Amino acid sequence: MSATAGQAQTERSLAERLGLKPGQVVQEIGFDDDVDEALRRSVEAVTGELVDEDYDDVVDVVLLWWREDDGDLFEGLTDAMVGLDGGGQIWLLTPKAGRDGHVEPSEIGEAAQTAGLSQTSSISAAGEWSGTRLVAPKVRK
Repeated sequence: MSATAGQAQTERSLAERLGLKPGQVVQEIGFDDDVDEALRRSVEAVTGELVDEDYDDVVDVVLLWWREDDGDLFEGLTDAMVGLDGGGQIWLLTPKAGRDGHVEPSEIGEAAQTAGLSQTSSISAAGEWSGTRLVAPKVRK
């Protein structure tokens, strides 16, 4: 396997760890110069392009890059839910413990619960970033 093929495999696996699939519309919110470019490339390799926060149609997944000093996390989550499809999910990406901008897990849990979201899993999303998967509860019919 060539180095390029190996790199593509690694990039795809980052997005696959987030459960992303081809054809999904993924909105990226909170982009800044500190985001993980390998993760972004991985998402684009699997799903196509990332749409930005100005996208005004329904999305399947939101990648929300969030740092401690970005403001009120509840408000950030509420804003991220606006364009989310009924079965969609938010991947909250926060700096890992010990890094500048780290967000305490208790703050994430409290903000998610207040926003009506359930925390389903947490992973090491990239070198400097942790990922927390948040979903809206299923509505019974």
